[in-house]
Amino acid sequence: MELKAGDIVMLKSGGQPLTVADVKGDDVSCLWMGAEGDLFRETLPLAVLERLEEVDEDEDEDDDDEE
Repeated sequence: MELKAGDIVMLKSGGQPLTVADVKGDDVSCLWMGAEGDLFRETLPLAVLERLEEVDEDEDEDDDDEE
């Protein structure tokens, strides 16, 4: 799986979405906001992450228009 800065990922075990900040080999630096609004950064191995499918907001709006 190829990741780049700006991709949205999640731990394979679940949790909240994480934003990829940097990729160096199999090490992926991720950012996320905590419940109190704190910004967290952690480097995780590529093997524990999965990329989330991006939802095209225009497609969602089109679906609503058809109903």
